[in-house]
Amino acid sequence: MSLRIGIDFDNTIAGYDAVFAKAAVDMGFLEPGAAGTKATVRASLLERPGGEEAWMRLQGRVYGKLMSQAELLEGVGAFLLRCRDHEVAIVSHKTRHGHFDPERVDLHEASRRWLAEQGFFAPDRFALSADRVYFEPSRDAKIARIRALGCTHFIDDLPEVLGDPAFPAGVIKLLLAPAETTTATGPYIACRSWREIADAVFDHAA
Repeated sequence: MSLRIGIDFDNTIAGYDAVFAKAAVDMGFLEPGAAGTKATVRASLLERPGGEEAWMRLQGRVYGKLMSQAELLEGVGAFLLRCRDHEVAIVSHKTRHGHFDPERVDLHEASRRWLAEQGFFAPDRFALSADRVYFEPSRDAKIARIRALGCTHFIDDLPEVLGDPAFPAGVIKLLLAPAETTTATGPYIACRSWREIADAVFDHAA
C-alpha cells in the first residue's frame, strides 16, 4: 500500500532550539547568557512590553538569515529512508518574508537551500522531489494543500493545525510532541519522537 505522507517544516523537520536563544541575545531582546528552547524564549518575550513585535522580528531573523543554523531533528532522516516507496510532501505555513525584516530575506528560498544542504533532494539520500515542497501563506492555504494532495497521513508540531475544523477528514494525524506535552489529547496521535511517528505510520500501513 502506497502512502501519501505530508510533513510540516518548521519545528517538525527543522529544529531551532539552539538558535532562538542566541539570536534573542544578539538582537538585545534577552540578557547576555540567557538560554532556553524556542518555547521558553517566546514565553519570556511575550511577557514583556513590545514582546509580540520582538518575537516576530526574532522569527524573521531565525527563519531567514540564520536558517543555515537549524538542525535536522533526530529521527527525521531514518523516517524518510523508510518512506522511499511512498509519496512524501512538505507542506508548511510560511510567508515569503519575515515580519519587520529590514533585509527582506526570502524565507522560502532559505528553507529550500537548507533542505538541499541536508540531502532532501539528493537521489542517494532522501530523494524528495523539489516540486513536492509547498510553502503556503496561511493556515487555511496549508490545509487546502493537504486536502488537494490527498494525504493519507500528516505530521505537525501544532495541535491547532491538526485540530482545525477545516482539516480534511480521513487523514491520519500525528502530533510531534515533546515529552512534557505527551498528555495532549485531540483528534491526533501524539508522539514523543520521530521513532514513535514511524511506528505509528507503518503500523497503520500494515
